[in-house]
Amino acid sequence: MSQRNVIGEVLIEDLAETLQIPQSRYEAADRSYRSVADWLDRPASVFAGVDLDVYTQGSFRLGTAIRPVSGEEHYDLDVVCEFDLDKWDRTQAQLHADLGRELKLYAARYGMDDPSPWDRCWTLNYADEAQFHMDVLPSVPDGQRRRLIREQGFPSSDLVRDAISITDAQHHNYRRLSDDWPASNPNGYAAWFLGRMRPVFESRRKAMAIQARADVADIPTYRVRTPLQSAIQILKRHRDMRFVDEPEGRPSSIVITTLAAHAYGQESTIAGALLSILDRMDAYVDCRSGEWWIANPSDPRENFADAWNDDPSKQVAFDDWLQTARADFAAASRLGDSTEFVDVLAPRIGRDLVEAAVARRRGAPRSAVTLAARANRAMRRVLDAPHRRPASWPTFRDGSVDIVVASAMRDGFRPQVFGSGEPIARGSELRFDARTDVKRPFEVYWQVVNTGEAAKEARDLRGGFDVGDITPGVLSREETATYPGSHSIECIIVKDGLLTARSGPFLVTIA
Repeated sequence: MSQRNVIGEVLIEDLAETLQIPQSRYEAADRSYRSVADWLDRPASVFAGVDLDVYTQGSFRLGTAIRPVSGEEHYDLDVVCEFDLDKWDRTQAQLHADLGRELKLYAARYGMDDPSPWDRCWTLNYADEAQFHMDVLPSVPDGQRRRLIREQGFPSSDLVRDAISITDAQHHNYRRLSDDWPASNPNGYAAWFLGRMRPVFESRRKAMAIQARADVADIPTYRVRTPLQSAIQILKRHRDMRFVDEPEGRPSSIVITTLAAHAYGQESTIAGALLSILDRMDAYVDCRSGEWWIANPSDPRENFADAWNDDPSKQVAFDDWLQTARADFAAASRLGDSTEFVDVLAPRIGRDLVEAAVARRRGAPRSAVTLAARANRAMRRVLDAPHRRPASWPTFRDGSVDIVVASAMRDGFRPQVFGSGEPIARGSELRFDARTDVKRPFEVYWQVVNTGEAAKEARDLRGGFDVGDITPGVLSREETATYPGSHSIECIIVKDGLLTARSGPFLVTIA
């Protein structure tokens, strides 16, 4: 990776802290799922007398949950109810319905809305002030899957002892008695994930126990934070922001978490773990017989990259996100200036959140940082656009380039010169001329960033780097004023593989 700066790395550590959800959330989640377990185990329950194991899965279980992008969004708490039943005792549909009846009674008992049914689970909707909902998944042990994987000698077969069978209304045997049910293995996956960070996890848990003068077992696992968990939280936030306007391309959390855990090398700092993971995580993506493959570590027959094979654009989106994240955090880790750190990460982390991280280190009032950064809202909207790609070339500013003339022509009339931010009519033909003092040969690129609902609906937000023509005299670029709102164009000069000059964004306001 590129040269790193101590200040940049420290600010990344502070950024991780701002992403943490309060411990009270974990404690509330713990109380809530245990309450459901007690309800299902009561004498009047339809499951009375059935051995039951209720546990969490997903980001709460792994310690990688993050604050929602919007304060109005809810946390997802995923809970598994594993009933010690034989698959020949009842169908998937019957088990799903039995759990639903119990959860409806539970909701009525505690004054909650009726649970919502889904193909696989039921959702308990808590009051708005709780800001979370619980997805409850019915399941039974999957002895057949455990046996088959052991017999086939898969390397991770020791994790398969916890495999379960789950319900799914889309499964062909949903309403039939059968031992062929959909499979999952949240306990096996959690065990694998813990194994990937065990040395650091156990060391930190022991240190916390010593500090608290308590037994190690008395320290809840959710209180222990490792660089792997924090790095994943940062990557998930970066992913959420990058695809906030293009949700169809959003890489799944299980893909990011699995690849990050594979790539983690027991680094002791968050910045070290983050940069190392970004550098290596794609090495754990396989291509088997022309298909992308990311094996579930707790069940190698399950492919987490199935969606990539069904829709190749999802793999392209993942690769684009990974390259963007590499460029963002490599640049951030090199910076010694907190203002530049904010500007680099604001588009794909969120300006308020990055400023909060910087304020922790500066000791400055958060409001003062925020007001200074929002001096020009129209330009800030463009600069903070999550699809505005970072430059991936190493930077060596040895020259300058400026957009010297911008003109707009409509309906064949004489072109009119306009300045950055001045409104122009929709439908105008635009031309931008730039000049540079960089000596040839060089390459020229133009970065156009669109914002607004019209560009979003047309899937034409852009944000990448278009190769420009190099002709004697000025460097020119022609565009069309298509979408209303604030947009930008910037000219970049690359020489000998180095970013030598960039103009800065020219604001294009289309009325």
